[in-house]
Amino acid sequence: MQRKWWLLAAGMAFVGLLVLLEPILMPFFIGMILAYLGDPLADWLEERGLSRRLAVSLVFSVLSVVLLIAVLILVPLLGRQLAQLISFMPMVFNWIRETVLPEIQSFTGMDFSADFDQVRSLLLGNWKETGTFAAALLGTVSKSGLAMAIWLGNIALIPVVTFYLLLDWDRMKDKLQALLPRHMEPTATKLAHDCDEVLGAFLRGQLLVMLALGIVYAIGLAIIGLKFALLIGLIAGLASIVPYLGVIVGIVIAATVAFFQFGEWWALLAVGGVFALGQLLEGVVLQPLLLGDKIGLHPVAVIFAVMAGGQLFGFTGILLALPMAAVIMVVLRYLLDRYKNSTLYDQQRDSRGVTSSAEAGAETSATQDSH
Repeated sequence: MQRKWWLLAAGMAFVGLLVLLEPILMPFFIGMILAYLGDPLADWLEERGLSRRLAVSLVFSVLSVVLLIAVLILVPLLGRQLAQLISFMPMVFNWIRETVLPEIQSFTGMDFSADFDQVRSLLLGNWKETGTFAAALLGTVSKSGLAMAIWLGNIALIPVVTFYLLLDWDRMKDKLQALLPRHMEPTATKLAHDCDEVLGAFLRGQLLVMLALGIVYAIGLAIIGLKFALLIGLIAGLASIVPYLGVIVGIVIAATVAFFQFGEWWALLAVGGVFALGQLLEGVVLQPLLLGDKIGLHPVAVIFAVMAGGQLFGFTGILLALPMAAVIMVVLRYLLDRYKNSTLYDQQRDSRGVTSSAEAGAETSATQDSH
């Protein structure tokens, strides 16, 4: 009992330390996630005869090139599409004000015009001030040499931490396993393996599914000539972290844009066809190929984990949310199995076990007598 209290105190002290160090933990957690994602590829290259350092260097180079290309190509395109979207929104608000609200008033007898005008002014005012706010924020940061240095230092630490963690990933796992108490090592190893399956299925599999869906949606919407195709595809792909949420959000946004851009039914049907194709590819190709039959996180668990992590620890909490949710889910499953195999769940278990043992002993004796 005294040992359990010491373990509880150590756990609480560790959580308190995380809270205190939260401002500097972001590059380390990002590095851990990138190292975790890149470790299977490094292991595969190592099995093909490459040294660990060379394999890690190749994986690190690939990750760096992919991230650099994404930043150089996607950021300017998304910036332009966001600017176009901001200029596009007044038309949408005017249509709602002149067409939708009168229809609602005719059916319900309630006038929402004043409330809508307040919401419209608030939203449009904030969007117009986005660029000014960003410029002011950058100006404030640049005036503070210490804040700027810390920000740049955190960004520069990410590749360094990723490289060294990826280099020593397998060695660190072996050392942690060797430090476990021998009577706990089999159970802890099994739980760690189960956690790795859940995290692998979610982080590697689901993130690749999200990326593929975002690309399919963006290309399909661009083919039909829809504005903001890249932005809508990105939003729908990110929302696909929760099953069916991506297709719902994507269809609503794309159908709204198509209605104002084309004003024809064929455009709405084309949008529906793009997202139907994406769902078909996800169900037939992407899910079986990238996720298989591995058990991922429940959609409700994903939403709650991300929101709770952000509320408690900010951006660092968001990074930690899904790994911690996977670990907690695996531990809860283990505890549930232990509970169902205990006498607390079934008080007759011991008596049945004794009876079965006695019957087995009697059968063994009878067999021996017959021989």
